[in-house]
Amino acid sequence: MAEKLDPEKRHSFVREGKTVFEWDQTLEEHDLTCAVKTDSSFWTLEDGIMHLTLQKRDKGQTWASPILGEGQLDPCSSDLEQKRLMLQRFQEENPGFDFSQAQFTGNCPDPRTFMGGIRNG
Repeated sequence: MAEKLDPEKRHSFVREGKTVFEWDQTLEEHDLTCAVKTDSSFWTLEDGIMHLTLQKRDKGQTWASPILGEGQLDPCSSDLEQKRLMLQRFQEENPGFDFSQAQFTGNCPDPRTFMGGIRNG
């Protein structure tokens, strides 16, 4: 029965022949890949473009996609994103150093757990 009530297709907003975004809706919220801090998450509208800012509950966690089952990163892109987050963590924890030219060779450690995990405060 529930399948019959699912949207038959996603709604699309198309401008100048290009799909700008797609969406659908349910009675409840869309499922996210990971938990967020709802009191720190918000949306803004700038120059006709909606920007969503989702504050991760688990700082440093690499998301393959913000929405469950939608737009998953491929493994290579996911690895690059994890490396970017690790360098961001190093920069945040060591503000006197410049990590802008740093590179990882091989697998990147998980920024949430590497060397005792992310420091709070």
